[in-house]
Amino acid sequence: MSANSAERPARLDVVLVKAGRTKIRYAGELLADDGTRLAVRAAWAGAGVRDFGFVRFEPGDVFTEYYWRDRWYAVKEVRSATGGLKGWYCDVTRPAVRSGAELVVEDLDLDLWRSADGADVRRLDEDEFAANGLAATDPEAARAALAALDELDSLARGDGFTALLA
Repeated sequence: MSANSAERPARLDVVLVKAGRTKIRYAGELLADDGTRLAVRAAWAGAGVRDFGFVRFEPGDVFTEYYWRDRWYAVKEVRSATGGLKGWYCDVTRPAVRSGAELVVEDLDLDLWRSADGADVRRLDEDEFAANGLAATDPEAARAALAALDELDSLARGDGFTALLA
């Protein structure tokens, strides 16, 4: 994308794959792609409200999503419709693959949440990961996924997100 401020961001379809099937597909705006990291802005693509107990995703929420071609995770900054920062939702994934106007990301079941103030950091879905069979079918990928969750946890508990997303 050129530096021309009048140019509109390119449309990009984000495709989240889980267990070999498309879990969700949604449109976003490609904000940046430096060859390693991609940044995408998208509206909450879920149906209605998703209440996790510690955060609610709802219509009007805006996600600025960061994907890497060389890392096993994605980090999604979540803001309310009024612009207030809710926090960061992180998915452990295989490295992202972009083909034209499509970005494909394979979800590996592990997630992490960091609240806006950093006081609440939660590792999520470790039980799903243990049950998904990846350790048996692809032990190398399972090790990479667990290492990615540990890295995200460390970044979330310090000031690591600032540098990571800068």
